[in-house]
This record gives sequence, structure tokens and C-alpha cells, in this order.
Amino acid sequence: MAEAWLNYSCPDDFEAHSAGLEPGTINPLVVEIMKEVGIDLSQNKTQAVFDVWRTGKLFQYVITVCSEGEAKGCPIFAGITTRLHWPFPDPSQVTGTHEEKLQEVRKIRDEIRQKVQEWCEAVCVPQTSLMPE
Repeated sequence: MAEAWLNYSCPDDFEAHSAGLEPGTINPLVVEIMKEVGIDLSQNKTQAVFDVWRTGKLFQYVITVCSEGEAKGCPIFAGITTRLHWPFPDPSQVTGTHEEKLQEVRKIRDEIRQKVQEWCEAVCVPQTSLMPE
């Protein structure tokens, strides 16, 4: 979600790439709640941090978003970069009925959107504003 919000908020200043320790599938709850705000992630693919690192690309910023409880499992990206850590709950760990899970993932989505918006306003001039709630 952070990648999507950053690419939406500051497309002229940044090109965000998302990666984790192991590639997998995008959480269907995340796909569903992002679609609610007009962002379609259904065709996005996941990738491993090592695969991104192997490309040799240089990154001005590396932002990790894993929760504090998962901090030991947070990916580390080698190289000269500014590292930021924005801990958010893991959407795959929410529990309850489908509707309760959607509500929790919406909260996470909105927290990430707010953090990205604040950061973009601090480091770049956003070309578009984030969608209202």
C-alpha cells in the first residue's frame, strides 16, 4: 500500500518499488480496500528484496513498513541510502469476520496514506493530492 500511495502522491519525484523478504501474493483484502479508493493492485506482483538489490538500482530512500513486533524480520537493503522505518500493522494478521478484517485493513490503509502524504509534503511538491476519505 505504501508503494501505491507514494507512486500516486509524488509520481514526478519518486518511483516507489515494494519488496519483502520472500515474494508471495498480494493480500486480497489489500487489493479490495485499495480498489475502494480507485487504486487497482490486482495486477501487481510481489518481489523479494534480494531481487531488487540485484538490479543494481540506487535508491535515495528505503522505507520499511513492518510492524514493531516484526522489526527483526524487516528487510534490510544494502547500499548508500536514507533509511526510514514507518511501522504499520501487517494486514495479513488481522482477524475476525470478512467485514471486520476489511475495517481493520482500511484503518491501516488510511494510516499509511496519511504518513505518505505528510512525508511527500515535507520532501517534495506533490503533483496531486491524496483522495479524501
